[in-house]
Amino acid sequence: MHRSADPSINAWLFAGGSLTARLRAHGTVEVVVVGQGASALWLAEQRDLNCRCAYAREVILLFNGRAAVWARSVIPLPAFHGAWKSLACLGTRPLAELLFQGRSLDRDALVPHRLLRQGPVSRWVRQSTVVAGHVDNPLVQPTWACSSVFWRRGQPLRVFEAFAPWVTQLPTPRTGP
Repeated sequence: MHRSADPSINAWLFAGGSLTARLRAHGTVEVVVVGQGASALWLAEQRDLNCRCAYAREVILLFNGRAAVWARSVIPLPAFHGAWKSLACLGTRPLAELLFQGRSLDRDALVPHRLLRQGPVSRWVRQSTVVAGHVDNPLVQPTWACSSVFWRRGQPLRVFEAFAPWVTQLPTPRTGP
């Protein structure tokens, strides 16, 4: 497990509950859907979900109009048509509306990820930012991310979130579960 030496980064990486709610405590959050549909999985996703292809939803959370969080949610296709079928109807609403609104869910531990500047996740972040038309300073790209697997009726949904470095300098207010 990678931990940052910076407590402000750890506070964001290991905070439970809704990331969207934490950001909304400081300003306006907008969800930009970059892509969704059947997708080949990253190696870590394959390992966590025990499959090679799944439904993926890729979004950028804008905080006060600025790209703040890049998120990728993946679900095995049987789960997408079963326990997680409501994901298809989210549109530009945050995933947190499904995960933290009184639903019966289990969640695996949050796993931190140190991102390589030229690694595959960093390339995905840059491509997503260009596709969404929210090109910030190219030198400001995420170096930290976290992932977790949620379970509903025995079916997994893996969420991966990469943070713009400036986001981790915001205070982390306590929010819901």
